[in-house]
Amino acid sequence: MVGAQIRVHAPCQPVAPRRRFDPSLVASRPHAREISRLRRVIFKRVGDGRPYPDHGYVQKQWAAIAPHQVRLDELVTTKRTLDLDALLEEDSTFYGDLFAHVVYWRGELFLEDGLHRALRAALQQRQTLHARVLELK
Repeated sequence: MVGAQIRVHAPCQPVAPRRRFDPSLVASRPHAREISRLRRVIFKRVGDGRPYPDHGYVQKQWAAIAPHQVRLDELVTTKRTLDLDALLEEDSTFYGDLFAHVVYWRGELFLEDGLHRALRAALQQRQTLHARVLELK
């Protein structure tokens, strides 16, 4: 070929040897600190259960509360687990209330309903969530 250019590539850098998988590392859970840090980044705290008294609100009563923006890092969850199907379904926010339900009790905001909405917001790198906030006294 006339006028063709030949490219000379730089010499390859040596590749670091791969570390072997050590199952004892998983069993000892050294990553628990990182998981704890991630929980603090998204939520104020991950709770288990509702520490506040039963309010008895039904869907119609929640609908009467105007939604507000709430920071994710101020929320305490009331569930430790999430159904991954609910998070990944395209129409998971179609049924039920469009807004999360938050209970304000003793100076803290508890995410009662809408954990999948809050996680979707976090995955989209949003720091706030629209929620209906019920203040208990």
